[in-house]
Amino acid sequence: MTTTTTIDPGEIEKFQAMAAEWWDPAGKFKPLHMLNPCRLDYITSQIAAEFGRDLSEPTPFKGLRVLDIGCGGGLLSEPMARLGADVVGADAAERNIPVARVHAEDQGLTIDYRHTTAEALVEKGEVFDAVLNMEVVEHVADPLAYLTACHDLLKPGGLMTCSTINRNPKSYAMAIFGAEVVMRWLPKGTHEWSKFITPDELYELLGKTGLDPVDRKGFVFNPVTWSWRLSDKDLSVNYVTTSIRPS
Repeated sequence: MTTTTTIDPGEIEKFQAMAAEWWDPAGKFKPLHMLNPCRLDYITSQIAAEFGRDLSEPTPFKGLRVLDIGCGGGLLSEPMARLGADVVGADAAERNIPVARVHAEDQGLTIDYRHTTAEALVEKGEVFDAVLNMEVVEHVADPLAYLTACHDLLKPGGLMTCSTINRNPKSYAMAIFGAEVVMRWLPKGTHEWSKFITPDELYELLGKTGLDPVDRKGFVFNPVTWSWRLSDKDLSVNYVTTSIRPS
């Protein structure tokens, strides 16, 4: 059987070239290292609320099966494993997987890393309590087909967090010109502005898959403190959503 895929070969090639730098906080993935604490706060709070978990416990996500799709080097997979989740980290860029595996082993963590796609996981009948779909949808060839696969990977009552970048002049100035040209945080061409998705467009796409979008917030960067925060109102550049697969 031929597996249907929404991967964009050009996008995968970009991340293959950067694979070895995933765990260098001053390297090409510096923006993600800076954003990660804010992402984690949002993800963990949403999962805890949905599944009635107490984040003050040592392993509050024990018994939950979590997919980190587009896992890269494991910046989200590792903290999820530390919180007790049974984690599958999947990435279409093959070179990311050994980097992630070696780092997890060095940290004493057991994570099931796989070089695969969302569509291939659906074909295998895999299902999860939660899907972390962070900064991926703007890199795929067919966002609706990709998000539909993510829907199919969720158990009824399961939760998906999905983050991406808004499409407007400000996002171009900050996410492309600022990050790639001025600050040189990312190689030129990492993002394509035309692939960015507005919050309303993403909500519509999620609804078309059968998911129920229940929350969205902005990730806002403060250039003075060099830190990120969540915002209920400012979704102008980076933002995140939560959606539920109805039971």
